[in-house]
Amino acid sequence: MKKILGLMLAALLLLCGCGAGREQYRATFLTLFDTVSTVIGYDEDEESFTRTAQNIYDELEEYHRLFDIYNTYEGINNIKTINDNAGIQAVNVDKKIIDMLLFCKEMYYETDGAVNVCMGSVLSLWSEARRQGIDDPTNAALPDGEALLRGAEHTDITELVIDEVNSTVYLADRHMKLDVGAIAKGYAVEMVTRSLPEGMLISAGGNVASSGNKPDGESWTVGIQDPFSDEGEYLLTVSIDDESVVSSGDYQRRYTVDGKEYHHIISPETLMPVDRYSCVTVICEDSAVADALSTALFILDRDRGEALLEKYGAHAVWVYKDGSEYYSEGFSSYTDKHK
Repeated sequence: MKKILGLMLAALLLLCGCGAGREQYRATFLTLFDTVSTVIGYDEDEESFTRTAQNIYDELEEYHRLFDIYNTYEGINNIKTINDNAGIQAVNVDKKIIDMLLFCKEMYYETDGAVNVCMGSVLSLWSEARRQGIDDPTNAALPDGEALLRGAEHTDITELVIDEVNSTVYLADRHMKLDVGAIAKGYAVEMVTRSLPEGMLISAGGNVASSGNKPDGESWTVGIQDPFSDEGEYLLTVSIDDESVVSSGDYQRRYTVDGKEYHHIISPETLMPVDRYSCVTVICEDSAVADALSTALFILDRDRGEALLEKYGAHAVWVYKDGSEYYSEGFSSYTDKHK
């Protein structure tokens, strides 16, 4: 077990304030889901909070390993194991993977295919082009168009065969690859948050979830990044009590080809980065749903996005390329910006 104060994790534990007789503490993790994760909570003393934070880290690390598409771990069949056995055999996996992939299938149909975890054969081409472009900017290039079209032939979600009884997953198409990046982090945060003590906050990159308000009854204040700021400034702040805030934006994982920037959110229809918005932020009670919706709303036109929000009781703000903003009905109640 890695200790959250150990050098490997490089965690930071800070005394940050107090609430209802308890002190506020913060722990920061640097090794999960390729992002910085932070836990904030109130406790009687540092030792007690450290135990809680360690438990949170351990749970998140388990999800991180199970949902990893790049690395294998001894004694674990994960998403990479499933990909490695595409067209070969079904893989016995932990129920956490089964449940997550069932949720992914549900969100695929609810979003009309905008969120498709079977897009790995396409997304891997973009990931490799981006990596090469960042390493060698002078020779940065887009993925080959014909290769993208060939990859798109292997994204049929019906080829993702989930056997709940035997707890197995099989990719019937040997060229198919799962990429759960649009859902996995939010799903993991949601599962962990459900078992947290009242009044804690988890932030994993652009995914923030709370387990109720602070001990003194105050709401949590969460900053939403301004997609046009190079300094990481906030576009606005929102107040949440027992909800999640998730953002998807074109300011993440970018690279430049012939003077134009390309980001990582790819349309299943065009196989190209979506060029409509700079950022979409969703507020929803469920972090997994919020994560899926933020991607879907970034890809879909706004009318279809608003229909999804209504179905899930969620709220969103869209930031367009020209800097203009659109708030769904009810979003303004979370922020002072337009009250």
